Amino acid sequence: MSDTNPAPGFSPGYRNYVLVVLTLVYVVNYLDRQILGILLPYIQKEFVFDDFQAGLLSGTVFAVIYATLAIPFAVLADRSSRRNIIAVSLAMFSVMTVLSGYATTIWQLVGTRFCTGIGEAGTGPSINSMIADLYPPQKRAGALAFYSAGLNIGLLFGFFGGGWMLQHYGWRSAFFASGAPGLLLVVLLLTTVSEPIRGSADKIVDNSETPRLLEVIRFLWSQLSFRWVALGCSMSAFGGYAGLYFIPKFLIVSHHMTPVQVGIALSLLIGVGGAIGTLMSGVLADRFGRRDVNWYMYVPILATFIALPFAPVFYLSQATAAALAGAIVPVFMGATYLGPSYAMAQGMVPLRMRAQTVGILLFVLNMIALGLGPATVGFSSVVLKPWLGADSLRWSLMMTSVVTGLLGAFCYWRATKTLKADLARGSFTAPAAGS
Repeated sequence: MSDTNPAPGFSPGYRNYVLVVLTLVYVVNYLDRQILGILLPYIQKEFVFDDFQAGLLSGTVFAVIYATLAIPFAVLADRSSRRNIIAVSLAMFSVMTVLSGYATTIWQLVGTRFCTGIGEAGTGPSINSMIADLYPPQKRAGALAFYSAGLNIGLLFGFFGGGWMLQHYGWRSAFFASGAPGLLLVVLLLTTVSEPIRGSADKIVDNSETPRLLEVIRFLWSQLSFRWVALGCSMSAFGGYAGLYFIPKFLIVSHHMTPVQVGIALSLLIGVGGAIGTLMSGVLADRFGRRDVNWYMYVPILATFIALPFAPVFYLSQATAAALAGAIVPVFMGATYLGPSYAMAQGMVPLRMRAQTVGILLFVLNMIALGLGPATVGFSSVVLKPWLGADSLRWSLMMTSVVTGLLGAFCYWRATKTLKADLARGSFTAPAAGS
């Protein structure tokens, strides 16, 4: 990630250190968010609710507050210290995750997950905006992909550590253990990370006023490729979010795996394989994007079509070994859209719109994908159960992942039609070939 032109005031080593710390914030963000996935079947048993209600708890309840508050947090991030916003948000969602372990009713758990969403809403826009001020455009997708791989590392700890804690100590202890690291990270963030100068990586002087939210929305609406990128991300994440919450139950019910076995399998698949795929997507997008900026969209399109044929193998195989082998390629490709999409979204807007742009992108993505994805899979599983029995969940998961994957690829393709023109209207300067 090093280069000869780091952000002013930041050595290449310190800049990369800041990226690592911000990535660790995303690791615990995703750990605390997704730990519910592997714990869900056992929470369902204790509090007694069906798959549709589980989908609402894991997706909709969290998504509504998380997506909605991402926008006001983003407005604040364009006006004040992004580092401090991240620190306060990190402290809040870590405390709320610990408190989830004390819930004695389903409504108490709903309340703590709701408040977890409030805290997590504050990190994404600020972190994305800071990274954009640390790395120049030709390095930005790679840096954002490195950060996005924190998603996979968080899932690794969530599935492996959560499964182990669940089997040996119960689901409440798993919440306690997943919330504690974030509190330590708050101290590290406040004592070792400095706020980068806005516009430094783009060599832009930050002398403009922060636009109002409605101005940002109007500008983004005029950027046709942003609309397609936002919808594409939503479709790519739709099946992904549903899978994160229901695949552990699918493996436990359909393949009779223990929580520890599920944790080991998913931590290796999603945590290791997924992280490599996410990181590589940004590296490849930056490399080929030097020749043609549309490659930032071609990368997730190609990843989708490579992964889709393996979905039936994973979801429909009766043999556990065959199913897990079939998951390798889809998981490797699962989050390849993140780095390129975030880079393009921030590249097509002026400097003081970046955090708000990420907030709006996260609002669209999470309201659609997280808000509806798990609930859709849970609802269709309940509807199909009279005909398919225990197999209703596997069919619901497969149909959702295939349909939304194809829709996502179509959206990225449509984005290429106006991407170059929209980037020219924003602050992105495409690097010359061979640079």
